[in-house]
Amino acid sequence: MEVTGGCHCGAVRFEAVVRAARPQVLDCNCSICSKTGFLHLFVPHDDFDLLTGRDALVSYRFGSGLAEHLFCGICGVKSFYQPRSHPDCWSVNLRALDDAEALDVDIVPFDGRDWEKAKAALDE
Repeated sequence: MEVTGGCHCGAVRFEAVVRAARPQVLDCNCSICSKTGFLHLFVPHDDFDLLTGRDALVSYRFGSGLAEHLFCGICGVKSFYQPRSHPDCWSVNLRALDDAEALDVDIVPFDGRDWEKAKAALDE
């Protein structure tokens, strides 16, 4: 299924292909995800196309520095970013999709406060 989305002001726009019939979406409780309400839909890099807004993106890194959090420099919305947990994918915010209700997803809790343990469990 092809999905589209972006930030609040419309400067950042993307389209992506979601190949799973019922994709797993992670609901992380880490410090940044819990404050922003980010729901992680992982999309392989080859299935994601940034249509507009590359120049509007602002990068933020913290902790290990491996994740690159990308925010619209105009409205502040993080519609997607490069997670450390899935280096071959973009993490797209389910809430930033134009029609998230069209996707039938499984929302799964992810204990980002104990990231290493939660990542190991995810990889099992």
